[in-house]
Amino acid sequence: MTPEYTVLIIGYVFGFYMAWNIGANDVANSMASAVGAKAITIRQAIFIAGILNVVGAVFIGSHVTDTIRKGIVATTVMSDPHLAMLGALSALLAAALWVSFATWRSLPVSTTHSIVGAMIGFGIVAGGFSVIQWGKLGAVVLSWVISPVFSLMIGYTTFKVIVNLILSKKDPFQQALRLSPWFIGLAVFVVVLSFLFKTPLGSSLSIETPSALLIALASSGLLGYAGKRLLIHFLSGLGQNGGEEEVFRRIQIGTSCYVALAQGANDVANAIGPLAVIYFLVKTGGVGAKVPVPTFLLLFGGVGIACGIGMAGHRVMETIGSKITTLTNTRGFSVDFAAATTVLIASKLGLPVSTTHAAVGGVMGVGLARGLEAVNFRIIFQIIIYWVLTVPAAALTSIVIFKVLEYFL
Repeated sequence: MTPEYTVLIIGYVFGFYMAWNIGANDVANSMASAVGAKAITIRQAIFIAGILNVVGAVFIGSHVTDTIRKGIVATTVMSDPHLAMLGALSALLAAALWVSFATWRSLPVSTTHSIVGAMIGFGIVAGGFSVIQWGKLGAVVLSWVISPVFSLMIGYTTFKVIVNLILSKKDPFQQALRLSPWFIGLAVFVVVLSFLFKTPLGSSLSIETPSALLIALASSGLLGYAGKRLLIHFLSGLGQNGGEEEVFRRIQIGTSCYVALAQGANDVANAIGPLAVIYFLVKTGGVGAKVPVPTFLLLFGGVGIACGIGMAGHRVMETIGSKITTLTNTRGFSVDFAAATTVLIASKLGLPVSTTHAAVGGVMGVGLARGLEAVNFRIIFQIIIYWVLTVPAAALTSIVIFKVLEYFL
């Protein structure tokens, strides 16, 4: 067996391990609030998220990937094929090890930032500090603040609106049914725009913003009305005691399913991007700034994510869903809406954003809406420490792994 094919086999192993870790850690972004609010059980969340991540990866995931994720390192370091293969291997394993450690600690971290940190480590050891795009690294640092703060404010405001318009009323269940088209419509509006702008398939359709807004408005109006009719049909036997939470439980399941689908579409590139680089270096002897990604690699990554969800997804889900603050269905809906809206708005404004950070910020906002004592700041402090450590830890690990691989390969 040639050394190149040995590297490719190792790449498959490291790529699957990275995909596994994405599933284990990032599933909390989509399902933690639904599980914490008891909208679905943890087993149901694992089953739903596993299937939707595979579907998202294969059918909505990008068939083209950047050679260097997020353009954080100058592409000149990829000119030497052997160096590029070692760098992609180092980045995959280093990022996977960091995410694995964070998952073992039951703490959410950004898998994208882990890959970015690992690529920085490779870039430094292969080309020196001059090949690092420090401005783009600054954008990553900004996302530690922008994502959670935006989401915190939206989550806080959304839950306060629900309290004032529904929970504080004499008959909150009937009020929830009466206003359900608006809340369903808002959720649908954000989901449709997010699909059109924030998934590889949606982006490839190249729908202009005015057209996207019209599609989202039409969808939200139609599904808002249809959703109300369905809620009345299924929940008509409920009385005043807790019926309003059932209304938001149904909406929340829908938003969680969308986030799981989008997660598979977007995050599979963190595992399969470097693997695709190795694959095409072995097959063709070189790569450009972008490389095609075969469908079987997307499926490979999607299955890896699903395995991670099934085997270890419960750890981080429990942290976000129950250890930061107590969630109900109305609070869980506020969290999902805040996270999705933050990612959509910040991305359209060109601001750096992390879904992981937005999910945590949304949970904090909903907790703070009930007072400081409702939030576990010890857990929040631990999470923030791991966010800050992600890039340097992955970079240093990548440097060490690169040196070891360089010696043996």
